[in-house]
Amino acid sequence: MQASENTNDDFLFIDDSDGNESHEEISGDAWKVLIVDDDPEIHSVTKLALSDLIVLGSPLEYLHAYSGEEACKIVHDNPDIVLVLLDVVMETDDAGLNVVKHIRKELDREDIRIVLRTGQPGYAPEESVIKDYDINDYKTKTELTRRKLVTTVYAAIRSYQQINIVSNNRKGLEKVILASAELLEFHSVQDYVQGVLTQLHSLSHSELSLFCARGHGIVAKADDLSYYILGQQGASALLVNQKLDTLKNDQASRVVNNCFIQKQHYFSDECAALYISSGGYRAAIYLQLNEPIPELDRQLIEVFLSNISIGYENVHLFQKLSNAAYKDLLTGLPNRLQFLSLLDDFCQSDNTDMVAALIDINHFSDINDGLGQEVGNQLLIAVATRLKEMPGECALARVGADVFGIIGPARYVSPESILALFHHPFIAGEQHLPANACVGFCKQEHAGSRGVKALSQINIALNLAKKERTTSYGYYKQEMEDKTLWRLGMIRQLRTDFAENRLELWYQPQLMLETGKVIGAEALLRWRRTDGKFISPAVFIPLAEYSGLIIDIGDWVINQACQQIKHLEAKGFDDVGISVNVSIPQFRQDDFVDNIITAIDKHDVESSKLELEITENVLMDEPQVIIDALEKLKAKGLSIALDDFGTGFSSLSYLQKLPLDRLKVDRAFVTDIAKPGLSIIADTIINLGKQMGLTVIAEGIEEIEQEQHLKTQGCHEVQGFYYAKPMPMDEFLEYLHSHNANG
Repeated sequence: MQASENTNDDFLFIDDSDGNESHEEISGDAWKVLIVDDDPEIHSVTKLALSDLIVLGSPLEYLHAYSGEEACKIVHDNPDIVLVLLDVVMETDDAGLNVVKHIRKELDREDIRIVLRTGQPGYAPEESVIKDYDINDYKTKTELTRRKLVTTVYAAIRSYQQINIVSNNRKGLEKVILASAELLEFHSVQDYVQGVLTQLHSLSHSELSLFCARGHGIVAKADDLSYYILGQQGASALLVNQKLDTLKNDQASRVVNNCFIQKQHYFSDECAALYISSGGYRAAIYLQLNEPIPELDRQLIEVFLSNISIGYENVHLFQKLSNAAYKDLLTGLPNRLQFLSLLDDFCQSDNTDMVAALIDINHFSDINDGLGQEVGNQLLIAVATRLKEMPGECALARVGADVFGIIGPARYVSPESILALFHHPFIAGEQHLPANACVGFCKQEHAGSRGVKALSQINIALNLAKKERTTSYGYYKQEMEDKTLWRLGMIRQLRTDFAENRLELWYQPQLMLETGKVIGAEALLRWRRTDGKFISPAVFIPLAEYSGLIIDIGDWVINQACQQIKHLEAKGFDDVGISVNVSIPQFRQDDFVDNIITAIDKHDVESSKLELEITENVLMDEPQVIIDALEKLKAKGLSIALDDFGTGFSSLSYLQKLPLDRLKVDRAFVTDIAKPGLSIIADTIINLGKQMGLTVIAEGIEEIEQEQHLKTQGCHEVQGFYYAKPMPMDEFLEYLHSHNANG
């Protein structure tokens, strides 16, 4: 169609100005205006009408399109177009509206202002179209006098500017909110500070930024009021935690100092200082600028700072909570909880050269008890200080009261390196204290998948090291854990079977050597499992003692022995006694003596028929306590026997003090008694016993030659496989019937 045939272009843009239009001073870049019309004359007249127009301090720059398709391409290629003067009817009746749709929908440009024009007075778009596509104005060409056109353009560009300001503010605020949210993820002061500088860089485009605060309480060993660099961007990482003066930047030092003194922000074209304060925590951020910060960006930065001030306080509080949770207050080292986290990293590491260890100070409780807790604490601090001097990147922790943890390369975390630290005394106050330690090690290749597992493994190695007499360290091996698990499983099963009465007492006869008459029996524990198999006493007795179950088992044995004595009396064997073994843990019980007396009274047993057997090892524990207990029992009428005499390390002076009735010659001295020259110890024990007025009984007799030698030495009583193996009570009764004439 011919766009201008029936239009009144002769009247277009009549100069209706009153000659009093004002022109602003040019102060900014030109506004780009796109004129879209298929009539070239409209382009010329529009440009002429708007010549020399200055809008908000900037001139107009014109772009021209003569079709809707060409207009769409120009808008696409020029994202800084602010206004489109658009003919509605061009190559098609809706060409102009299609351009509007393209700008709004396809290019998603909501900011461009659009003024529709038409040369056909009766042609106008629907009101809904104007609303839906945010059309700024709609005019017929005959309406557009110069004054009206200028007014329309001026209003459209001002609208664009306001929309752009609002949009930039919104984007800036979104950026600030997003930046503040990201900073919430940081829980350490150093990470938070670095995050703040990263976000500020995107807002200020600074070439150098420094986060500064007083170092006391933040930087290790900082005890003055100097300003320290907590974080940096654009400088050397080596400056972190160093004094600001180290940078040798007079401007930065002066601006930061003034910022702290005046407690307010400072802005200049070259630099800025941003003041942060919340809850008593203060800091200043120095920015060295490439260009001045625009007013809008300053406002956004101030909004951002109000958020990070609170965050700066919070991260300090979180750091304090973290220190309380993960730091040992006495030594300043990480605590057990943090060590577990370090062990998690250790377990997940691919570096098989790494080793973790636990260091246990020997006899530390003696120092606390003897010299006081304050000296003990000073010793711990001294040990921690010496551990910190170890070479290499080693991670340290205080894991327990007197236990330290360490993780590091194998060449540093080794028995030689660690134990060497204890070669010289430690200074604890006015004391010079020698100390030594036991160490458990675990190599990374043997560690479990988690820190808790690794700590358990190192503990296993440490506990075994404590039991070693030749060395004071040990490395974890899988078989150690297997043995520990086996022991725990056996203890658990022993508890269950004991509760279900699966433990039994068997009896090995004791005979008069001269007559062969059975005068008693030694009660021996037997553990028959549910599958019918027996567990050796050499296996389960130590487990019972280790677990403390021996106390309950010991009480049960005493009561069983008393019951069987009564049972023997009922069967006519009034002169047969039973001896039971007593362990060290039983003697340690305050009610040990009372429990035995109670059992005798309860079962109405003649006390002389119950004999207690103790070993020399019992005496080594607390001799006087043992002697006092035995004397009370002896006064009650019980018989006391000393077993395994000569195999321990007890003093003969204690032997004289013990209220003994019988002395047992251990099987170790009886085995070779019939061989020439190998009977001297057994002979000596027999003679010693007789001289002390004790009954002497030899155990472990398996051959007639052994019996004959014992007869020649005047031994009183015997027991062993040569006569009978241990047997249940019903079999023991049969044995009695066959060997004792009065049975």
